[in-house]
Amino acid sequence: MVVNDDTGNLTPRGALRFFASKLAPTVFCVLLGIPGLAQAFDLQQLSDQLARPEVIHGHFIQEKHLRALPQPLTSKGTFVLAKNHGLLWLLKTPLQQDYRITAKGIARRDGIVWQMLPGKSAGAEQNRLFLAVLQGDSSGLQRDFELSLSGDAQNWKLTLLPRSMLLKQVFNQINITGAELVHSIELLETQGDSTLLRMQDSTSAQPLSDAEQHDFAE
Repeated sequence: MVVNDDTGNLTPRGALRFFASKLAPTVFCVLLGIPGLAQAFDLQQLSDQLARPEVIHGHFIQEKHLRALPQPLTSKGTFVLAKNHGLLWLLKTPLQQDYRITAKGIARRDGIVWQMLPGKSAGAEQNRLFLAVLQGDSSGLQRDFELSLSGDAQNWKLTLLPRSMLLKQVFNQINITGAELVHSIELLETQGDSTLLRMQDSTSAQPLSDAEQHDFAE
């Protein structure tokens, strides 16, 4: 209730209550109406966001920076990520080689046949990491890494710090950036080498082709 003095004017106490009563509903509506203010962007929201698309097609550029070399080793190709299927990693340059990463393991195309690779190789572990990141599997990542997320749904950064002694011997830190989809993955190794993977032209508008469905089905 507004408190007035005997002259009919608004007293300081009454003015304070009046403006508070008008301001509070406005602030409440603003907090509800602007995403990110009412609730911070968290790991579960990121996981849900990355897991939403059924199929993602795109290009990648991978730069491997080695201490012994003045220039990075660069490879390029395309990828197909399909929910409930896995990842097709199709290397185009400097050589052509196709990989398939699924829950069963990692396979390499040999002619028209897919050959399974040893499950404990360094390359296999790195590709499993890529698959977990691209699919938004934060629960899987949390088993091996401490996760730190900053930003919002349209501009986020996820930092991974290894938990186990084995991973600590390989990685200092892994940085992942993105928006609706992953944009880049950076692996910083303990020996001073690093790998930067940039995902380009990613789209979720194109379904699996017949050939891609066949590759996942084999």
